[in-house]
Amino acid sequence: MSKENLVLLKQFVAENPSLHGEDPQAILAILNAVEKASIPVHNTINRAGLVDILGAAGSENIQGEQVQKLDLYANDQFIDALKECGLIAAIASEEDEEIITLNNTGEYLFATDPLDGSSNIDVNISVGTIFSVFKRTEKGAPKAEEFNRYGYEQILAGYVLYGTSTVLVYTCGNGVHAFTFDAKPEVFALSNAAIKTPEAGNIFSINEGNYNSVEKGIQDYVTYCKELNSDGKRTHTARFMGSLVADFHRNMLKGGIFIYPATADAPKGRLRLLYECNPIAMIAEQAGGVATWGKERLLDIKAHDIHQRTPFFIGSKEMMKKALSFLS
Repeated sequence: MSKENLVLLKQFVAENPSLHGEDPQAILAILNAVEKASIPVHNTINRAGLVDILGAAGSENIQGEQVQKLDLYANDQFIDALKECGLIAAIASEEDEEIITLNNTGEYLFATDPLDGSSNIDVNISVGTIFSVFKRTEKGAPKAEEFNRYGYEQILAGYVLYGTSTVLVYTCGNGVHAFTFDAKPEVFALSNAAIKTPEAGNIFSINEGNYNSVEKGIQDYVTYCKELNSDGKRTHTARFMGSLVADFHRNMLKGGIFIYPATADAPKGRLRLLYECNPIAMIAEQAGGVATWGKERLLDIKAHDIHQRTPFFIGSKEMMKKALSFLS
């Protein structure tokens, strides 16, 4: 696609308003804020090692995890861009124990992990921003309880993957759309109008370091994935980067399954429901995949805390069906 034919977000929304919910212009404004925030994050990531952005910031977040300098930088970029947008009443961020109130008149709530997998920056592995948007049901000063919503109530879900290219992927419940960052004019241009994930696949993504602390059904599924066929060749391939956005994006495009189950030391799981699993689950379903917490559809869970954790199983339909058959 030549630069003269680039389809930018504004044009895509204008030509496809039915894909963008009840208020396409509000969706466009929020996505423009995401774009605005992600560009300096992209630029800083690409200069990591040349600027003082690597390593820990010397503090812990509400989950007890070491906060990276880039976590704080990304968080600030998104807060500033969303505040300027004017449509967001409050933000729930992984980096903040309480919600961040932006205004009392905004009609939307924004939940985000501003930089998922940030510890991978030091070793040049892909990371991402994950975000979720809800329409407010109340007026006045926003409260944390307003984020206690079902995943299926999301009106916009997406992520920005900072990898070999930087890609914005999102859905409003009518298909999955991808825009790739073009660094010369600094714009995101349409690269895939309707992503579909294969119904079957052969990639399984799980941290096998947890093998001895997960339930037997998951151990049995991993063993199944390692079986050889009658010709002595492998039936599956293992891929796990430890970066949710990168692992999911690969599996969505190529066909695979991502599993982060409960473990002996994390019986409620490690990933966060509101701003990590919910948006990824919505995208997976819209691309033709399946997302559960191990027993039921993930989007049918109602959050009761902005930092609530959950087990997470997500991927191609046939692989998910097989994996879940091993669980009690």
